[in-house]
Amino acid sequence: MAGLAHVLVHVRRGGVEVPARFGQSVTGAFCPAHEDAAVVSCGLECGRFILSDAAFPGSTETILKRPPFCPAKLLGQQPAASVPAGAPGDRGVAAAVAVLLQASTRRVLLTRRAATLAVFPNVWVPPGGHVEPGEELLDVGLRELEEETGLRLEAGTFSWRMLGLWESVYPPMLSRGPPRRHHVVSYLLLLSAESHERLQARMRPDEREVSAYAWLDPPVLEHIAAAEDGAEGAGAVPSTLPATLRSVLEIFKRRKTNLHFFF
Repeated sequence: MAGLAHVLVHVRRGGVEVPARFGQSVTGAFCPAHEDAAVVSCGLECGRFILSDAAFPGSTETILKRPPFCPAKLLGQQPAASVPAGAPGDRGVAAAVAVLLQASTRRVLLTRRAATLAVFPNVWVPPGGHVEPGEELLDVGLRELEEETGLRLEAGTFSWRMLGLWESVYPPMLSRGPPRRHHVVSYLLLLSAESHERLQARMRPDEREVSAYAWLDPPVLEHIAAAEDGAEGAGAVPSTLPATLRSVLEIFKRRKTNLHFFF
């Protein structure tokens, strides 16, 4: 699907809908400035990914979260703040999907992004990517999983649900430069009926995107979620696992209705 335009995020409040603007916090449209999370209704509608303060046909209610250090949040707190010159201000905010694949043996798949990638190189993340026109969220997750790892999940061999939404900006801190990418990522939990050994036997990672992968036990992920950014003693946890993933896991760990299926 290379070359197709990405699906963009739109914000709907009080029945009024506007495109989300690059470099302006989407989470901040639904919560006070001192908070970093809000409950929203989300869903795809006519080629747009809608985030709304009210339910609409086909929508799912879930949590939307940003990190406290989100560049889009901090830019909005600066006097007369604006996206720095040269940033792709007309690009909008892209919709994306990340897949947490859990095998029947309870292990969860993470991949390390190739060092040559422009965004988040050499860090550990779940498989995922942009939402393309005409795709449903699950379609995106399954496509990206197969493209990145060679792993194809057949219908009837898994169940799934949405865990939540994460506002992602790259670089992830203003100290590392002005925003160059801005996404709202839908995290999907896929529960496979197969063991991680059987799934691994079918994996053929694309070296252009994935340099390594690991199947982690839930206690390891809990350790990640409990650890503070930069904390030592992570044990077997990969040292380059991004802080954003730790934060996401911590958020979902608190939502017992979701994490009953995860941890």
